[in-house]
Amino acid sequence: MKVHSNNNTLSFGAPWGLSLRLITTASVTVLFGIMVFGVLNYPGNALILLVATIILPAVLLLASALFLIRGYELSKDKLFIQRLGWKTEIDLQELQAAEIDPEAMKKSIRIFGNGGLFCFAGKFRNRKLGSFRVFATDPDLAVVLRFAGKIIVITPDEPHKFVAQIKRIQ
Repeated sequence: MKVHSNNNTLSFGAPWGLSLRLITTASVTVLFGIMVFGVLNYPGNALILLVATIILPAVLLLASALFLIRGYELSKDKLFIQRLGWKTEIDLQELQAAEIDPEAMKKSIRIFGNGGLFCFAGKFRNRKLGSFRVFATDPDLAVVLRFAGKIIVITPDEPHKFVAQIKRIQ
């Protein structure tokens, strides 16, 4: 956790858990394998082969990398999810509760989003939480943020300090 005095924010890291490392490694390996296959076997006149084996995997890798989660910044009334070159902003004014729950993402179904290529992000669902939004890198560090009408799961490197700070500012 780092304190930034210039804008009164606290920064938390977003370490990659084992599941994210395994899924990302496997996905990148497969996508690079497809691209190598495409380069080695491209006949020069098959546009569909060029798109399917070289362009599409490259775009998927680059687009997913842009959405990776680098960390979390917490201010008095906002949470910022640090991405590669930009931030996702979450207003905390209607936050009702924050709790640590390493089981929060267990048995989840991804409704829409990224299921492990550089991060877990998007809309998910499970029996425990119902529908929720995820901005995660290590499900074992899950912090559940409950708002009126929505639930968000994040995974800061120090969940206990994160929740303690949330409770101080509420």
